[in-house]
Amino acid sequence: MTEKKTSSSRRGLLKGAVAAGALSAPMISKADTVTMRFQSTWPAKDIFHEYANDFAKKVNDMASGRLKIEVLPSGSVVPAFQLLDAVNKGTLDGGHGVLAYHYGKSSALALWGSGPAFGMDPNMVLSWHNYGGGKQLLEEIYKSLNIDVVSYVYGPMPTQPLGWFKKPIAKVADLKGLKYRTVGLAVDIFTELGASVNPLPGGEIVPALDRGLIDAAEFNNASSDRILGFPDVVKNCMLQSFHQSGEQFEILFNKGKLNALPAELKSIIDYAVQASSAEMSWKAIDRNSKDYSEMKKQGIKFYKTPDAILKAQLDAWDKVVAKKSAENPFFKRVMDSQMAFAQRAGQWQNDYMVDFKMAYNRYFNKKA
Repeated sequence: MTEKKTSSSRRGLLKGAVAAGALSAPMISKADTVTMRFQSTWPAKDIFHEYANDFAKKVNDMASGRLKIEVLPSGSVVPAFQLLDAVNKGTLDGGHGVLAYHYGKSSALALWGSGPAFGMDPNMVLSWHNYGGGKQLLEEIYKSLNIDVVSYVYGPMPTQPLGWFKKPIAKVADLKGLKYRTVGLAVDIFTELGASVNPLPGGEIVPALDRGLIDAAEFNNASSDRILGFPDVVKNCMLQSFHQSGEQFEILFNKGKLNALPAELKSIIDYAVQASSAEMSWKAIDRNSKDYSEMKKQGIKFYKTPDAILKAQLDAWDKVVAKKSAENPFFKRVMDSQMAFAQRAGQWQNDYMVDFKMAYNRYFNKKA
């Protein structure tokens, strides 16, 4: 009888504990939720802002209520080019943008995207960042500038077009005197080629084109260009360029805010960055190809940038980097690091990768 009574008592205690939630999963109250306010450097309608929200959603879903990232579009708190300062000061907890937008802080920062990267494609540049010393160099640069942020470089972008022009660009001389928009070290490349460059933020480009304040511009990709309205004001797009052939996105956190999080939430952020990088790459292929097809249907004319212009870009780049390397020790260190990685990784890729165009042309472009 004693044993039965004891068992019954234990069952009663167990039921009471479950009812009270003592043996259920820990309940997270709203007071326990850490909310972080982010801003992107992109207009709300741009696919890039969507990528920023994709990252936030992954973090929010995995954190199960313990961490919530809210992403505002460009200009909600600060202008696009002031994102780094805002995150550093804690005005914002974090943000989503590109390193080229910090070009004014240090020319070396634009090397995570601007220029031909010694022939590396965007994913190879990201590999260099994570495994070839780029991450450590970036941390050193930010430290030297007294900028307390944690940077996650992710999301290798497809090669960017030369841009949108009122008339197709047939020769290098066509660029001389052209009022042109670009950012980062691409400003120096096109200045060397004779253009008059204006580094406008993404949301200001199409209005400037429409009003005649600039003659031509590049932004990034078929989806962004279509969403932002380039086809509404200009009808010619030149494809392929070395000015930003291997660019990456950057997710920024205020270092103090990030360090205050428990280890498991920091791990969630790490893995959300990696997952977002992969998803962004896959989504870009699907969406960019659809938008490219749609713009062709609506009568936009696409032209391959002539080889003579591509070669002139490389010539201009060599002059620009020689000057910047002499002015900025970090610039030279980043260039040297990229070169060492590119020589090894590029040799492997060039030797191993088959010519995919051969197979594509066989099935879809038999005249080629």
